[in-house]
Amino acid sequence: RHTRRTAGRAAYRAFYGTQLRRPIDENLAVYSAYWDRGVRCNPAAVEDAARALAPHVHSVWVVRPEDVGSLPPGVDYVLPRSVRYWQVVARAKYLVNNVNFPDFVVKREGQVHLQTHHGTPLKRMGLDQQPFPAAAAGMSFGRLLRRAARWDYSVSANPHSTEMWDRVYPCPYEHLETGYPRNDVYSTATDAEVLAIRERLGIPPHRVALLYAPTMRDYRKSFVPELDLVRIARELGDDHVLMVRTHYFYGRDPRLAEMQQRGLLLDVSAHDSVEELCLASDGLITDYSSIMFDYANLDRPVVTYAPDWEAYRAARGVYFDLLSGRPGETPGAVARTEDELVGVLTSGVWRSEEAARLRAAFRERFCPWDDGRAAERVVRRVFLGQRADALPAVVPVADR
Repeated sequence: RHTRRTAGRAAYRAFYGTQLRRPIDENLAVYSAYWDRGVRCNPAAVEDAARALAPHVHSVWVVRPEDVGSLPPGVDYVLPRSVRYWQVVARAKYLVNNVNFPDFVVKREGQVHLQTHHGTPLKRMGLDQQPFPAAAAGMSFGRLLRRAARWDYSVSANPHSTEMWDRVYPCPYEHLETGYPRNDVYSTATDAEVLAIRERLGIPPHRVALLYAPTMRDYRKSFVPELDLVRIARELGDDHVLMVRTHYFYGRDPRLAEMQQRGLLLDVSAHDSVEELCLASDGLITDYSSIMFDYANLDRPVVTYAPDWEAYRAARGVYFDLLSGRPGETPGAVARTEDELVGVLTSGVWRSEEAARLRAAFRERFCPWDDGRAAERVVRRVFLGQRADALPAVVPVADR
């Protein structure tokens, strides 16, 4: 069996080598998101804009076998390391990803690699992870830099991201200070579309929907609830709906499914679109997840629940003090314990004037370019070759 695998890999490498000698297809783009998990995030928004603005470019998605069933109708896809996979990654003019393509993918002269990223960094990233064993375990920073060296363009959501990417991925790419394409929908979605999303999710119009979306911990292998979800749901009462989404690294949790069956909460971990969940909710409860930066575009309350802040900060490292209470660092109300969280939610502190003041400063700092036209700017610059100074001007936050 080992011999057959070795021979198979050698055959694929040889086939890939022949494809690399064939001409680049100027009208082909290969997309991937979250390590081939389907049509999602910034790459999905870029592709959607490309279909409208650059319809001559054909899109192919790299998708894992287990995610094929969730693809939208009509999506052209390849399985990782299949015969056609080697053909398209070798010959595509454009390669778009929100992480990195595997190390074995060769960057040819004439190809364009677009790195969209998938979140504004609170936690340390890239070379800044080196002092933190929980984050750096098993990582080769030399290989990381070689992957970043393939990028031609790096999408930035805000000045903070530009500064961080520039330092932690020190390679000669162009920053696209366009805003995040996946956040366009927060500016363009209509009230009717939001109501339709809520209806599909089973959220009655009269109920307040709170989305609980914690991030992963590098030092944990599975989802471990940091709070008693049953208690929170009961404290909120029947006029609220608690939506729970685990991090995609952890997958679905059987305990959440059981709680949903009992009518205590809505398990939305498997929902394809985080953006739809944000649009459907009236407020966000999170910890250190980058969802907070995107959600600020909606100008809806954000509650930071941070029971293990010291442990997270020590294990992963962070760029600023999320709990400082300073404008531009803290997005709203903060709770350190479960009792504090219950108090914040049941007293109305989560949507107080002070919370709104903090949210406004946070939005001003981290959402300056998210005006609904980020994907268009990316496509015009990358696919159509328009000059950066000719792209659509950004609408200031105060005028949205």
